[in-house]
Amino acid sequence: MICATYLLETPLEPAKVAEVLAGEQSSGTFVRVAGESDALRERSRATVREITELEPLAAPSLDSQWLREQGRGGPYRRARVTVDFPEANVAANLPTLAATVAGNLYDLGESTGVRLERLAITPAFRVRFERPHHGVAGTRSAAGVAEGPLVGTIVKPNVGMSAQDTAALVGSLCEAGVDFVKDDEVCANPEHAPVADRIRAVMAQVRRWRDRSGKNVVIAFNITDEHEAMLRHAELIEREGGHCAMVSLNWCGFSSVQALRRRSGLIIHGHRNGFGMFSRHPALGMGFQPYQLMWRLAGVDHMHVHGLRGKFSQGDEEVIEGAQDCLKPLVDSSDTSDRVMPAFSSGQWAGTVPATLQAVPTGDLLFMAGGGILAHPMGPSAGVESIRQAWTAACAGQELMQAATHAAELREALKFFGRRHG
Repeated sequence: MICATYLLETPLEPAKVAEVLAGEQSSGTFVRVAGESDALRERSRATVREITELEPLAAPSLDSQWLREQGRGGPYRRARVTVDFPEANVAANLPTLAATVAGNLYDLGESTGVRLERLAITPAFRVRFERPHHGVAGTRSAAGVAEGPLVGTIVKPNVGMSAQDTAALVGSLCEAGVDFVKDDEVCANPEHAPVADRIRAVMAQVRRWRDRSGKNVVIAFNITDEHEAMLRHAELIEREGGHCAMVSLNWCGFSSVQALRRRSGLIIHGHRNGFGMFSRHPALGMGFQPYQLMWRLAGVDHMHVHGLRGKFSQGDEEVIEGAQDCLKPLVDSSDTSDRVMPAFSSGQWAGTVPATLQAVPTGDLLFMAGGGILAHPMGPSAGVESIRQAWTAACAGQELMQAATHAAELREALKFFGRRHG
């Protein structure tokens, strides 16, 4: 069975609405149809396993024209509802899994709120889908970083930089000591820096640095595009000796990302931009746990989780839980190859390192700082070094201010960024 847990809100009896939800998402509709026997319904019907009622609300979280027409008002009862869906209804079809656990149920007239909170699958179901080709271990191998976080940054050719300008910046970042560089999510194939030109120019710099230093830098090129174009971009990255492609998951779709996984040996850096549409309302959409589970079935290697004390709306608790979910195997706790690397970004700098270490003590993460590296008053090299100094201090249980007395780069970071984040 596929087990989904929802937060359900309704002015009606929650148990009855839960049955409506289970029927709508499996074998039911508003009337019995031709050919529908009790035996067939028994085989394909979703089952409500558990209902736990919560505190009601005086006002509805969401509007329902259906309920208004029925003359139904509050109180609005809330319940946590667990539903089991037959695996045979879905088979090896990821878009249909999403349609089953997160489809028309959001439009049910009987509800004033539905949110998918958790999703669990069986080992037999997991083997039908893609796995990460690289995950944590493969990413570390590509970057040559055996322990601790991969320190990375973001380049933004969308500000108008040409492919050559972007390559020059990446070359300076290689010299600054980064492990990882990603494109911005809104820059994929702009006219001023076409992705093919950018891949060739940037990889020339990376190869030059690798030949000179022996150190590889992993570049996540944003290849978000039409499906066939995306595959062409991925092939070019591989021909140029690159290791990683970034895709905007919500806009490419499950099927395209699955096909990319099957056709390409690259690390797939999954960017979740747009996830706030699914997650920000507490009575609607879905949490990160079911979201990341479905994308991991598409075979991604990295998942964005945002950052701690960052610039976006998510609280630290949500970010931490998301990162920890990424590092849990989906079904077999002993299968460390079935983990993906969480990518921390958005407002990260040396000062957010201690909280990040506390969240992920293994250091199995991408720590991506844009301004935290590029805007460091002593330059990008000092920005990278300040993050590494902060990590060393945090691992030793040392306060950053104390460590900064003997670390100029960290001291300047605390002074400069601390004013903005304090």
